[in-house]
Amino acid sequence: MALPQDIRPLNSELADSITRSAEIPWIESRPGQAWTKILWVGQESGRWAVLLKWKKGYVAPPHKHLSAAFAFVLSGRLKVRNNVYGPGDFLHETNGMVHGATEALEDTEYLFFCDGPVLFFDKDSFTGYRGWEQILQMQQEAQAKQAAE
Repeated sequence: MALPQDIRPLNSELADSITRSAEIPWIESRPGQAWTKILWVGQESGRWAVLLKWKKGYVAPPHKHLSAAFAFVLSGRLKVRNNVYGPGDFLHETNGMVHGATEALEDTEYLFFCDGPVLFFDKDSFTGYRGWEQILQMQQEAQAKQAAE
């Protein structure tokens, strides 16, 4: 039986995107403490997905989510606000969520999906901004470095 309408995509170039994370290099974001694998950057939507690896004791600075964010802990333990999250725990941080430092209580790896940018700050000023453009720039710089080696 034929479908009642044609459901073929209008864009014939649409395809599944497969990321083989084992082939993606770790990017050291804080020497000896924190690394990032960039899994996907959605330039059209501003979304991005990364795998994060933090050594025990690493502390991410206070920040505000300027969009929703999602995390899934693969190994280790993270302290976020007054909660501790471990393997298998899923976090949803709403658009506008502000919180203090996030600490790795053990060596930790987790998936992080973000619908947009994150704004970092200290008590006096803004200290950083990470959105899809910064993630894409990190990826391009790591690829150029790898090609030069």
